[in-house]
Amino acid sequence: MGRSAETFGKKELEKKRLKKQKDKKEKAEDRKSNSGKGKSLEDMMAYIDEYGNITSTPPDPNKKIKILSEDIQIGTPKQENMVASDMTRTGTVAFFNESKGYGFIKDTQTQESIFVHINGLIDPVKDNDKVTFETEQGQKGLNAIKVKKLVK
Repeated sequence: MGRSAETFGKKELEKKRLKKQKDKKEKAEDRKSNSGKGKSLEDMMAYIDEYGNITSTPPDPNKKIKILSEDIQIGTPKQENMVASDMTRTGTVAFFNESKGYGFIKDTQTQESIFVHINGLIDPVKDNDKVTFETEQGQKGLNAIKVKKLVK
């Protein structure tokens, strides 16, 4: 009498295949029973409350804020021209290397360190000199320009 052609491995593979097929059918039936088809438009609507949260209830019309189209600004607001006295700052030369041609000025008001290049100097400066200067935005931050030494 001959042995069965099915081995243990083949039986296990067949069990897995049948289980996978059964799970697939169950998932399909579940999707059909819980599908969103046939819902009314009102059931599918979502609203945003005054705090920005999504809700299923419509907002209260009493809390509605009326905004005029003239009040909406598109673009950036115009900047007011700065007064020349506001642009001129004072500071102390914290470090300046004449051979390399750059240094740093410490602003007296903000205490920030501002880069200065030799091309931005009007008067020659050295360390600990009191100076007046203007700033401009450079590639890596603020640069001091029009640097003048204060007369003591």
